[in-house]
Amino acid sequence: MLTVNVFNKQGEQVGSESINPADFGGEVKKQLLHDVVIMHLANQRAGTHSTLRRGEVAGSTKKLFRQKGTGNARVGNKRTNKRRGGGTAKGPKPRDYEYHLPKKAVRAATRMALLSKFQDNEALIIDDLTLAEIKTKGILTILKALKLDETTCLLGISGVNKKLYLSARNLHGVKVLPASELNAYIVLRQKRLVLTKEALEELKNKKAN
Repeated sequence: MLTVNVFNKQGEQVGSESINPADFGGEVKKQLLHDVVIMHLANQRAGTHSTLRRGEVAGSTKKLFRQKGTGNARVGNKRTNKRRGGGTAKGPKPRDYEYHLPKKAVRAATRMALLSKFQDNEALIIDDLTLAEIKTKGILTILKALKLDETTCLLGISGVNKKLYLSARNLHGVKVLPASELNAYIVLRQKRLVLTKEALEELKNKKAN
């Protein structure tokens, strides 16, 4: 069993939570995490790169000079990739990089990413993350109390909290997501993980389909 400390908004430890590794896959498989992260990165690519090939650049298709008798090396037309201003040889064209691994593998990777945060002491639990008003300063005060004000962190909550989301959206290193939307890439990308008690229970009870 793993133990994760529970803090309040003032940064004071008010208890601890026991984490059963079996609820999060039991073990961390680095290869699976790697494969899923690469999938997420590939799916973010726009794929809009494009180069002009020899059939697309401007210029005549006429042979520059005759094949024999000039004493020069033989050449083709000015569009060849061998000449300045010519087309690109096998250059990139727009394409779709998107692909998907099996859903069960992706869900398993998410649980393993969470387990790795617990094992590496990069996760903590907060008993309450409600804000009285939409203020970025409110989030900064909480993060400073938890000694996370200069750290990239992921705030995992249960359900949707509009006040919390709007308060944190101007903070470059802070990401707020419902527990149901967490994935391996975003969990591993952020240095620290902060979960509410409700979010932790939701993740514990979430079973692989």
